[in-house]
Amino acid sequence: MNKTRTSHKIFSWGSLALATSLLVSLLAPTAQANTYSMPNAPTNVTSYLGARGVVVKWTPGASVDPGVTGHVVSAGAGSCPIFVPIGNHSVVTMPVAEGQPAGTPVVQAVNAYGFSKRAISNKSYTAEQLATVASAGNKSVQVLQLSDFHGAIEANRSFGAGLLASSWAADRAATESTIAVSSGDNIGAAPPISTEFEELPTIEALNIAKLDVSTFGNHEHDRNLEHVSKIVGASDFQWVVSNYNEGALDVMKSGEKSVKNFVIVDRGGVKIGVVGSNTPETIEQIFPGNLDYKDASGAKKTISINPGVTGVNSAIAEAKAAGADVVIAVLHQGWLENSDGVAKGLFVELASQIKGAAAIYGGHSHQTFASVIPGSTRVAPTILGQVRAAGVEYTRTQICIRGGKVVGQSIEHVLTSASSSINTAVVSSVKTPDATATAMVKKYKDQLSAKLDVKIGQVSGTFPRGGSPAVERSGETPMGNYIADVMRAKYKTDFAIQNGGGIRDTFPARTYVPAATGLVRTGAGPLDVTLGDAFTVFPFGNQIATTVITGANLWKALENGVGGNYPGDGRFPQISGFKFSFDASKPVGSRIVEVTRLDGTAIAKDSKEYTLTTLDFLIYGGDGYVDVFTPSKAKVQGALLDVFVEALRADMAAKKVTQLPAADGRIKKVG
Repeated sequence: MNKTRTSHKIFSWGSLALATSLLVSLLAPTAQANTYSMPNAPTNVTSYLGARGVVVKWTPGASVDPGVTGHVVSAGAGSCPIFVPIGNHSVVTMPVAEGQPAGTPVVQAVNAYGFSKRAISNKSYTAEQLATVASAGNKSVQVLQLSDFHGAIEANRSFGAGLLASSWAADRAATESTIAVSSGDNIGAAPPISTEFEELPTIEALNIAKLDVSTFGNHEHDRNLEHVSKIVGASDFQWVVSNYNEGALDVMKSGEKSVKNFVIVDRGGVKIGVVGSNTPETIEQIFPGNLDYKDASGAKKTISINPGVTGVNSAIAEAKAAGADVVIAVLHQGWLENSDGVAKGLFVELASQIKGAAAIYGGHSHQTFASVIPGSTRVAPTILGQVRAAGVEYTRTQICIRGGKVVGQSIEHVLTSASSSINTAVVSSVKTPDATATAMVKKYKDQLSAKLDVKIGQVSGTFPRGGSPAVERSGETPMGNYIADVMRAKYKTDFAIQNGGGIRDTFPARTYVPAATGLVRTGAGPLDVTLGDAFTVFPFGNQIATTVITGANLWKALENGVGGNYPGDGRFPQISGFKFSFDASKPVGSRIVEVTRLDGTAIAKDSKEYTLTTLDFLIYGGDGYVDVFTPSKAKVQGALLDVFVEALRADMAAKKVTQLPAADGRIKKVG
């Protein structure tokens, strides 16, 4: 969700016992009536074979707020889920597709916040039993989805290239009609193993994993359109985007490969249409000029990105007219939070306006979410899903088509290990990484290790990053304090501002794994940090610039920083030399409560000027910081990465351990 100029160069459903052991729930404590919460799980689930499928009965759980909109009845991979609106009886015949594997029915309640725990039936069924009630008119489609992969091709807490490829291969073996899609940001803001090779290792990894379709995220535009064309040319999968201006797709091509408005994938006899959209915030979150191109006449143009769903709905209609049996949409827009009984974020808002998609997947905000838009007697339900960043999970969705109409969907978040941070999770049972992908990663890793596994210092503990909401995008955080203080001290200015979204990993970095032995990376500290860690935390190649700012513009800058999509936006300011407080419950544009110097002296909204250190990206309006940092008085000083590494090396030379900064109250959220 952030920005860059250029890269900084240094050179089958198994047995019931197994399946249920893999299911984890996050609902603790159990939801109570009249509270804002996920739904309570149904109880007393029973089932038997009927004439047309598996008849499933259940007792609904206690009521919650927001109200339960329905129940999803499914039986795992390859099954044909059905959605039962809340007004209907608590009994339904679950369709069975031909060739459906063995399984056990489960029932989940769903509301705007998400899904309940899975309530498991008292009976399981073999494939042979299910075959006796299967119908050729029932089709099961499986969708594997990820987003914001950000070049995480090394396996650590993420799947990495090897485990992702082998897990998806296992998923495909369970269901013939399987498609794999991405909601964007496959590249950019990535570890050096991707950025130092123009992001091509990540494209190779996704090719090996057999990704079918991807839309664009803002980070696909971290470099110019020439680089986009290079990425398109290297991709074995299809790129699709439905909300760019007419003519834009013509310039993002390589030979016979091009970006399309929609695409249809024929898989297992089912024609699956895919449409996509990128966030219009892209123009703010990349370096100026990265969306510029020349049209056929030679005139300069800039890609415009429609903020609504007009292009998406049009593309859905086109895909259906071209023969798609079912259409899914991948959006680079995010869910932010569940609060006040409402699921909030542009992803949810836009999804409610999209017509004709059976599944809609989000991204951009690096958070986990899933729910269902119930539909009506005439309109099919729509499943919503989103995953966290850096390849730590993907979604696995089953879509049931009965008689040509979508009747239900189920969704799982698949992790490499159990997690308590999401409402449904399935641990990946695949533990053997794909050999081809593993060898590819090693090839690039071997080229980097000698240069990046260089120790540059020691830190007293791990500088945190991430969370829900991400600490660097919602408040004061140690790395924010550290880098802003280093910037201000280096250039001796009154203040410093660093955007939180520019911080891309913990320190030492989780997604950078040194090949060098003997380095201390875990424990209470001190911990060794390397040049590779530094490149991973700050991958954008941004330059530091000094300038001046008035008191009025400082307030304006801070309002921008806590506005927009708070608490998930990369524009959130990490600061040095002053303090501020804000109230996120107030309207955007009037959230800043107080701005003071460190001694408590008020900084007024006036014309008084102060010196400032910040990033060139922000100087020129990146992340929405428009007309606040006086570019005419700015002086570019050097690379952010160089200043960061210099400070760490200075401590090491002085035989000092760089201390993990404690919060000092420079940023306060009130109200």
